[in-house]
Amino acid sequence: MDGTLRGVVAVDGPSGTGKSTTARGLALRLDARYLDTGAMYRAVTLAVLRAGVPVDVAATAADGHDEVVAVALGARLDVSTDPAEPRVRLDGDDVDAEIRGSEVTAAVSAVSALTAVRTHLVDVQRRIVREALDDGAGIVVEGRDIGTVVVPDAGLKVFLTASELVRAGRRDAENTAAGRAGAAGTDSTRADLVRRDTLDSSRAASPLRPAHDAVEVDTSTLDIDGVLARLQHLAEDREMVTGLADVGVGRTGG
Repeated sequence: MDGTLRGVVAVDGPSGTGKSTTARGLALRLDARYLDTGAMYRAVTLAVLRAGVPVDVAATAADGHDEVVAVALGARLDVSTDPAEPRVRLDGDDVDAEIRGSEVTAAVSAVSALTAVRTHLVDVQRRIVREALDDGAGIVVEGRDIGTVVVPDAGLKVFLTASELVRAGRRDAENTAAGRAGAAGTDSTRADLVRRDTLDSSRAASPLRPAHDAVEVDTSTLDIDGVLARLQHLAEDREMVTGLADVGVGRTGG
């Protein structure tokens, strides 16, 4: 552990930029809590799929389809903020593996674009953040609208980027390591990432974009240690890390 985080670090960016690995790793380093908001949207999407409601109708109505919204808002989520054991339960079931599958991945953008769904989950996410801060803990929150919508007053906002080719390669590697079927190769994965980027960036509610005061970090040529060092240095510069040894400024490098 390299000191203790105080306050909120918002980590945003598209798929394949290393958000989850980075956010969780930073929380572990700095004895902080960790919230994966993307897992929450995936979990309510799984609830919709389990209910047999056609997800494609979500993309054809301005405010979403009543059935999709009703199922999503009625889903019972239990989200762990322990970075050593992050998990999400849906109606009591551990769904960590299932929400990463291809069926959920294909449907999550349509469900998460619905204003009513986003409003509901943003409220839940803000409550989780508030509870962490009230307990005196720092928290690292990752997603697509953290710095712009969920916690616009976060002490540090980071927007991760990477080239499409690098992102597709990382996603394929993740799918292979997890034994997930349906990974059709880098070209197909790259096309899927572009599709999701377009949907998430063009939606009316909380579109994917960097906050005006976010620090953009290109992870294309950085390993995880390099990204974590960069983010920890940014947090230290903002005096968000306590309990550091007195070894001078810039102890983690740039």
